[in-house]
Amino acid sequence: MNRRLVFWIPVALRLMLLLAGAGIVWYFFGPIVALAAIVGAMLVMLATQLHYLFQLSDWLDNPSSAKLPDGWGAWTGIFSRLYKLRRDDEKNQAELTEWLARFRQAMRLLPDGVAIMDDVLFLEWCNPAAERHLGLDLERDKGMRVTNLVRTPAFIDYIVLGRYEQPLTLSLRERKLIVQIIPFESRRQILVTHDATESERVEMMRRDFIANASHELRTPLTVINGFLEIAFNQPSLELQTRMSHLKLMIEQGQRMQNLVEDMLTLTRLESVEYPLRPERVDIRTLMEQIQHEAMALSAGRHHISLEVDGPDIKGSTDELRSAFGNLASNAVRYTPEQGSIALAWRMKDNRPEFVVKDTGIGIRPEHISRLTERFYRVDKSRSRETQGTGLGLAIVKHVLLRHDATLSIDSEPDKGTTFTVKFPGKSVYAE
Repeated sequence: MNRRLVFWIPVALRLMLLLAGAGIVWYFFGPIVALAAIVGAMLVMLATQLHYLFQLSDWLDNPSSAKLPDGWGAWTGIFSRLYKLRRDDEKNQAELTEWLARFRQAMRLLPDGVAIMDDVLFLEWCNPAAERHLGLDLERDKGMRVTNLVRTPAFIDYIVLGRYEQPLTLSLRERKLIVQIIPFESRRQILVTHDATESERVEMMRRDFIANASHELRTPLTVINGFLEIAFNQPSLELQTRMSHLKLMIEQGQRMQNLVEDMLTLTRLESVEYPLRPERVDIRTLMEQIQHEAMALSAGRHHISLEVDGPDIKGSTDELRSAFGNLASNAVRYTPEQGSIALAWRMKDNRPEFVVKDTGIGIRPEHISRLTERFYRVDKSRSRETQGTGLGLAIVKHVLLRHDATLSIDSEPDKGTTFTVKFPGKSVYAE
């Protein structure tokens, strides 16, 4: 039905009832009384309308606390619709508040920085990542001009020129940031910052790894190719010389094989598709194997002792054999003849630990923090002599990370080095 008819039909009915009542009064009491009754009824209706208008005005001034009346006549529908509108508005406000809280929470958790500025670059809001990247404080800096807060010339030039099509790469607060401004609405701009420090470091490590691996493989390949050319060009080479060349080629081929195997081991340890599958590690058997391998590498040139006084643990036997074997072989390689190497497994402060102590050449303090980097060598010439790949301690690092273990290094040049691997107490195997 038409909304206008819905409104006017009840009004017409009430007027007709009023006139009918006035006619009845006229019939029994005369026209003067009927006129007075009509005027009185009209005054009552006017007072009622004014009362509801006042209540409506009072509610409009303070809709959150004032209460809507039930109403009478047409006011019943009006107040009913207002109440419905108020209820819908409260529901929408609650949903909007919830979505705004979710949005702000999402912005706080973003790794990238987000700052909202007006058209003249005054800060309106920023998330914690933007505070870290740009050195801002929302409570302190809100309402201040961003160019007064970030005074790097390259950043100011980027904003002044207004060429926002390409992002700006910026070195700020010892971090590498990628900054871009995105205009939105008519009077606001979004400043987005991305911390590329870690990705740049990883990319540099990748480049260094490729360069180092290429260099490490080039040397043995050069030796092998050189001897092959000699053998090809000089078929009548003496047997003794030919055997000497073959021996050197075998050694260089073994060196390349060791390097490739170590690189594959590192790749496997870093892969998320190769999770750790803990098992019971028979420590005594493992320690005896490590001692036997170290003695074979030493060939009687060192005194190698073993002490086992600790429990079995949970972990990967193969991975721990690789890590412990690398530490023991390093001790053999960098300890002069007649030196001593002590291998120990023990409990200390309720934590199992593996210790390798040697009387070798030692390590200068500036090198210790970099020892677990790939291809990092303290003495490159000695590493070539000892046939090291430069990846052993990197493998140790990744194995220990997978076992929640830590590596500490205590060394003194010309006196020796102690490597200590500490496992968490929870790694102890319980029967």
